[in-house]
Amino acid sequence: MREVLAELRRLAVLAVPLALTQLGNMMLGIVDMLMLGRVGREALDAAALGNLWGFAVLTIGMGVVLGCDPFIAQAHGAGDGRALGLTLQRGVVLALLASVPVMLLWTFAGPALVLLGQAPHLSAQAHDYLLAQLPGAPAVLLYAAMRSYLQGRGITGPALLVMLAANVVNVGLNYVLIFGALGLPALGAVGAGISTGVVRVVMAAALAWIIVRRGLHHGAWVPWSRAALDRAALAAIAGVGLGIGLQLGLEIWAFQAAMLFAGWLGDAPLAAYTIVLNLASCTFTIPVGIAMAAVTRVGNLLGSERPREAERSAWVAMSLGAGVMGAGAVLMYSLRYRLPALFEADPEVYALAVASLPIAAAFQIFDGVQVVGFGVLRAMGRTNKAALVNFAGYYAVALPLGWWLAFERGHGIGGLWWGLTVGLALVATALLAWIAVRGPATVGKISIEQR
Repeated sequence: MREVLAELRRLAVLAVPLALTQLGNMMLGIVDMLMLGRVGREALDAAALGNLWGFAVLTIGMGVVLGCDPFIAQAHGAGDGRALGLTLQRGVVLALLASVPVMLLWTFAGPALVLLGQAPHLSAQAHDYLLAQLPGAPAVLLYAAMRSYLQGRGITGPALLVMLAANVVNVGLNYVLIFGALGLPALGAVGAGISTGVVRVVMAAALAWIIVRRGLHHGAWVPWSRAALDRAALAAIAGVGLGIGLQLGLEIWAFQAAMLFAGWLGDAPLAAYTIVLNLASCTFTIPVGIAMAAVTRVGNLLGSERPREAERSAWVAMSLGAGVMGAGAVLMYSLRYRLPALFEADPEVYALAVASLPIAAAFQIFDGVQVVGFGVLRAMGRTNKAALVNFAGYYAVALPLGWWLAFERGHGIGGLWWGLTVGLALVATALLAWIAVRGPATVGKISIEQR
């Protein structure tokens, strides 16, 4: 029991700042929605659709960069500073390469949303909202590479500091650009997009400055060389990263597909679904922080060739994820009448959001288990087959069931949320079974040949 409690403390020390950082990242979008809600339902829906397409595309690029995670965590556990420095450099290279197709696909947002059945006037506004964010695409991927580098070494403070500052800047820029101030016109959703792009550039620049200024790269760095462009090493990271991208993408795309279904139900259901998704995403940041801590802790232990301790850390992390989300479910249910009121939505949207929150509360525990479980698999470098679990849970069960309940049985967005809940339960169960049979104790450390 003492070992379990000690492991719990170590995970908590890592998870708390990581969760706060993730919450700060989520708040950037939440604040956009809160402020755009005051402009009107149309502006809120346009931003929601823009984010739908933007994140759907960005997820794969983000996954490729996050392929660095197990290599960094395990290299740190092994005390291999050269591998750490080279992996960061290769993460930077992959971030720049991945940003090109991301930006290209963002320029097709409007036509793509129309093809997906969304209203042309909303799709046009969503297109402009996303185009305003183009400079932020490479910046957000570079930020992810640097955050992964620090996180794998157990350094969590700088990313949290940058995120807190970013939220302050975002609120100020949003006020000026959305509503018009300081002689600038009111730009609505486009103003929120410009603010998001600027904030992402500032975040990447600030984190790079802190790393250099504080010497956080000392002992884990090598001078830039052609080794950073080694194709075999880049392919190894990208191979792990594509598995992460697909795993993340299949989950995010499922919730976004449900958002498209909500859009087909009407403007009010779409706005209500967006509100509930944003609220559920806030509680989700806590197990995401625990999952990131699990990537670091389990990866470090595997790198130092302590697989049984890594196994114990994995189970402690998953239990912690389930526990905090159980508390989140109680909180969400208890505050179901108050939370939607924060968005100042019209009465129809408010009523739909209130009715949906108890269902969203029901899947909280499953959500906590599955995200931490995927963190454990990421630390092991076992990411490709994990995507199959998400595909089966969401696309064979959750979305078809949600569609049937929403449209055939007439349950509206409540049916969509019930479908997602059942899918999440199946994914969480499959991950528990997988880790019980083929967890960290059954694998060795991974490595990239450093040239």
